Amino acid sequence: MRAIGIERGAERPALLEVPRPDPESGEALVRTLRVGVDGTDHEVIAGHHGGPPAGEDHLVLGHEAVGVVEAGAGPLEPDDIVVPTVRRPPNGEGNRYFERGEADMAPPGAALERGIDGAHGFMSEYFTSPAEYLIEVPADLAEWGFLVEPISIAEKALELAYASRSSFGWEPETALVLGNGSLGLLTVAMLRADYEVYCVGRRDRPDPTIDIIEALGATYVDSRETPVDEVPAVYEPADLVFEATGYAKHAFRSVEALGPNGVAALLGVPEPWTFEVDGGRLHKEMVMYNKAVVGSVNSGPRHFRAAVDRLAAMPEWFLEDLLTRVVPVESFEAAFEESKTTIKTAVEFEP
Repeated sequence: MRAIGIERGAERPALLEVPRPDPESGEALVRTLRVGVDGTDHEVIAGHHGGPPAGEDHLVLGHEAVGVVEAGAGPLEPDDIVVPTVRRPPNGEGNRYFERGEADMAPPGAALERGIDGAHGFMSEYFTSPAEYLIEVPADLAEWGFLVEPISIAEKALELAYASRSSFGWEPETALVLGNGSLGLLTVAMLRADYEVYCVGRRDRPDPTIDIIEALGATYVDSRETPVDEVPAVYEPADLVFEATGYAKHAFRSVEALGPNGVAALLGVPEPWTFEVDGGRLHKEMVMYNKAVVGSVNSGPRHFRAAVDRLAAMPEWFLEDLLTRVVPVESFEAAFEESKTTIKTAVEFEP
C-alpha cells in the first residue's frame, strides 16, 4: 500500500510502498481518510525531533488522522469513523503511565509516538490500532476529524491551567494566545465564547490568519509593535496565556503578561537557547501575584473526546478558512510546502 514517510538521512518525505497491515487480536483495521500536517511533522522531517522505529530505515509520517473502520475490534464496528490517539507503550509493554491511562503524562522515553518517535504514523492507506486508542467521531465530522488531535492538545493545556487554579474561585475573563498558526487559531476559536481573546503574531496585513482572528471576534496583536510583556500596558493583563510558538522568550514574558492569579500554559518546544532574564523579578511576580506556569505535551483519550465535542461546535466557515489546502496522496509534496497563505494542510486518501 502507499504511505508517505521519511527515510533515514533523507531531507524530504517520499511516497513509499509498504505492506498493508494485518490487525492482531484486539486491533481494528482502519482505512485512512485524511491526515493533517503540522509543525511537528516538519521538525521530524528536518531531523530535529523523533525518528524511525528501532531497526527500521524509514518512518511513516502523520499523527493527525481520521479514518473509517474496515475490520472492527472491541466496541468498534465496520464503517465507524475514528481518530487515533498518538502514544503507544514502548516495546509493546505497558508502564505505570499506560496502566493509569495517563500516557500523555509520560516523560520522553516512556512512550512511543506514532508518526513522530519510534512508531509508524497514520499517513498510509490503512493502519491498525488497538481499539482502546481509537476515538469515535460522528460521521458528519469525518472530513474535519483530523483536527481532533490538535484540538485535544489545547483541551489538555486548558485542563491543566484550570487545575492549577482550582484552590480558589478563579473566574478568568481575558486570554492571550501566543501564535497565529493553526493551533493558535483553533485555540482562539475555542476560547472566543468565554474570554476576551487577544492573539499574538508576527504577520503583516493583509493576511488570512489575521482575517480569521478578527472574524472570530478576537484582537490581533503584532508582537513587533507590542511585545508580549507589554500587552498589559497597551491592552489589558491576561488571566490565561496560551503559548503555541516554541519561542523560548515567550515562556518568561508570559509571566509579565499575566494579571494577578493568572496562569500561562506552555506548549511550544524550543531549541536550546541561552539568553538573560531577570530571574528575581520573575520569581517575585509569581509569588506576590499568585501566578502559575504549566507545561503541557500530548493528550489523552478524554481530551480527544472533549475535542470531538469542541469540533462539532466550531463554525463551518472557520474550518473552511483554516484548511487552506487538501491534496491527494499522489500530490503529497504540496501538503508540506509552506507559504504566507498556508494555514493548515492535509493529505487525502481515496474516499
